[in-house]
Amino acid sequence: MTFLVTGATGTVGRFVVAELLAAGQPVRALTRNPAEAALPEGVEVVAGDLARLDSLAGVFDGVEAAHLINFAGDDYTPLPDGAGLVKLAAEAGVRRVTVLGGRAEGDLEQALAATDIEWTLLEPVEFMSNTLRWWAQTIKTEGVIKEPFGDRLSALVHERDIAAVAATVLVEGGYNRKTCTITGPEAITLKEKVAMLSAAIGRDIGFVELTVDEARAKWRGDGMGEETIEFLVEALGNTPEAGYTVVPTVKEITGRDARSFAQWAAENADAFRP
Repeated sequence: MTFLVTGATGTVGRFVVAELLAAGQPVRALTRNPAEAALPEGVEVVAGDLARLDSLAGVFDGVEAAHLINFAGDDYTPLPDGAGLVKLAAEAGVRRVTVLGGRAEGDLEQALAATDIEWTLLEPVEFMSNTLRWWAQTIKTEGVIKEPFGDRLSALVHERDIAAVAATVLVEGGYNRKTCTITGPEAITLKEKVAMLSAAIGRDIGFVELTVDEARAKWRGDGMGEETIEFLVEALGNTPEAGYTVVPTVKEITGRDARSFAQWAAENADAFRP
């Protein structure tokens, strides 16, 4: 039987593929553009778009377990027909699924709850990999980070650890109808994050703490809309307790310690060097 990974070329999906391969499992990887997937040899790469059910004919055939994402495209738009996706999986005989970013009130998740499929929702906190998106170019060109809320805590999680949890649950089961919050091994401040990156690249990175109004002005200058700006002010200024409370999910499920941000920084140091 085959393991299906949707979002297989994404930040987490690539590592779910790698974890399943390392466990000796046959993998089918779903992507919108197979020609540019660049996935390991031995992976069955198939074309399809979760936002278009008519593109998924046969995708679930022979699949025992599937890693699903509950959004479509790079802008994280909710799936237009999550219930229809679940129907395809159930009719094909899929026995187990994980859902990245799963939320109990979602269309896809509610449809799963009405089936006999064994499902597990994965709720990672802040991705360490977001640091690449937000900071890499600025550190390369300016050598300084300008952000508000320098003492904000976050239990950042390594994308490889999210993938390891997903792959283990898919192969071994045991977490039916559970929501698994996934964090890193420690909660660190923004200032500590900058210091760890500095150590990793061997170069001092400056940090300028902005006021909220200065941050709003900066983000407007970066082209952000007002709705996004206010979301960031709230999310960063009032991080929910779950975002900075360390939980042992990675160790409990995979048997391995969660990777630290210092480890992530060392692995990705070249992306921040001029």
